[in-house]
Amino acid sequence: MKDFIYNEMMVHTALCTNKNPENVLIISDDASALISEVQKHENISCDVISANINILRDAKDEEYDVVISELESDAAVLAHYNRVLKEDGLLVTTHEPLDNVESNKAMMQVLGKYTKIIMPFNIGNGQTALLASKEYHPTADIILHRADMLDGLEYYNCDVHPAAFATGNNVRKAYLGIIKN
Repeated sequence: MKDFIYNEMMVHTALCTNKNPENVLIISDDASALISEVQKHENISCDVISANINILRDAKDEEYDVVISELESDAAVLAHYNRVLKEDGLLVTTHEPLDNVESNKAMMQVLGKYTKIIMPFNIGNGQTALLASKEYHPTADIILHRADMLDGLEYYNCDVHPAAFATGNNVRKAYLGIIKN
């Protein structure tokens, strides 16, 4: 079972970066905790599909403001994310540990074809996720009132949000020219 930090960071980092999220797609085989976090936001509809590329193929084009994925991503999956995201949409996805540089670089290079911003961020327990955005920058465009007015959070807030994107020099050097911020 995933801890509350993971769930809060996977959901609220995205939903407090997008200016007006209305439609969220969660791709997970165990989405209940992620859904609970999305429900803390008003007026957001949430669709859930299992972590299966065949089901993702059936999703409508430009339907979602935010995609939150736990599906292992290759170039085909990333193309589907781009297809289902609106023109200002953003993706939060799990990935290999940052010390697996070559695998992550390949994934980030494909994402770079579709998005303006690609940044890893801390999701707890030494893990990171990737935020890839077509429009909004996760530290410059944070919606402060949304980030601090949510009820029932144990970890996430407007101070944790930008701090999660801080990386050490070793990461900056390893991903120089790949991370787009």
